[in-house]
Amino acid sequence: MVRSAATLPPKLSDDIRIYLRPLGLLAGRTARELVAGGRGHWLAGGPLAFELCEVILRGPGATERIVAPMSLVAAWGESLLPAARARVGELYAKLTAPRRLPGAQSAPLLMGIVNVTPDSFSDGGELGDPAAAIAQAAGLVEQGAAILDVGGESVRPGASPVDAETERARVLPVLEGVAALRLDGVALSVDTRKAAIMRAALAAGTDMINDVSALTYDDDSLTVVAAGEASVVLMHMAGEPATMNRDPQYEDAPLEIFDYLEARVAACCEAGIAHARLIVDPGIAFGKDSAHNLAILERIALYHGLGCPILLGVSRKGLTAAMEEGHAPKDRWPGSLAASLFALGQGVQILRVHDVAAMRQALDVWRAVQNAQSDFETSQ
Repeated sequence: MVRSAATLPPKLSDDIRIYLRPLGLLAGRTARELVAGGRGHWLAGGPLAFELCEVILRGPGATERIVAPMSLVAAWGESLLPAARARVGELYAKLTAPRRLPGAQSAPLLMGIVNVTPDSFSDGGELGDPAAAIAQAAGLVEQGAAILDVGGESVRPGASPVDAETERARVLPVLEGVAALRLDGVALSVDTRKAAIMRAALAAGTDMINDVSALTYDDDSLTVVAAGEASVVLMHMAGEPATMNRDPQYEDAPLEIFDYLEARVAACCEAGIAHARLIVDPGIAFGKDSAHNLAILERIALYHGLGCPILLGVSRKGLTAAMEEGHAPKDRWPGSLAASLFALGQGVQILRVHDVAAMRQALDVWRAVQNAQSDFETSQ
């Protein structure tokens, strides 16, 4: 149930969990004037700003949603008992704090996918030769990729795990070859859940670890990542790839995924991984059905409350039943684009994509539209 600001409760019981989701995101001159006038707040340091916020109060058996100006929410938070007051203050600080991004480019960033697997869901086997994969990576950078993500184990629904030596033989020559290209301003990522592969990739010059298990699959992962300086993507995945999509169940998928990622962020910080190195990914299609995927996308701005850059991977995925049943993966680009552009409007900082050139063109137009109001008003 969604209520008005007048219903912000003066007291909360100890079993109520608080979440904040920024609403009505604005860009350009409108955003700057809103912030300058004291009504708006920069989201993740900008360039989008927000004035309104959805306060989500989740308790046993019930969830209440209240829309209010963020300034009123902040004042309400100050009136609460210490634990709730601290929670509201922490969420606000994380919503507004600037993010550190991998590489040397500004958000939004495109992460180009370089799959060196025989069985990935849309391009398995296309880049089995290291030379072809290295050439593909260089081509993706020319097309606009700011991050290159090299993966040697398919984690598509129904996939079986591969052993570490097989995965190492697939990815290491590619990582070493791409690192040797010395692509200026481009971050190199390895998509793996195994500590041994992470260690080898870091030694080869990798800047980023992208782990679908959020550093839970391998007991040594936290230690390996903590010993370096690489960024790390913590993704939510319910279960294992072989069975995760058979019958996924959630009471509230967006909130449960927030809770999971918040716990993983805390575990990483406790293990010695700086918060600024962390990136979160809600894991679209990893242990989620169509309804879950759409609910997560609709409320993707919720995850700014984790204080980390948000990575979204929707490329070529069957986000709805019609996409899943009616289109082969490579024919899902229009749906992927629609979801990606919506996510950009919600402040998502990184898009993981197969079709970099097409997404780059869409991103350029999106940026131009975001700046059009400022350019028009300046010329008057």
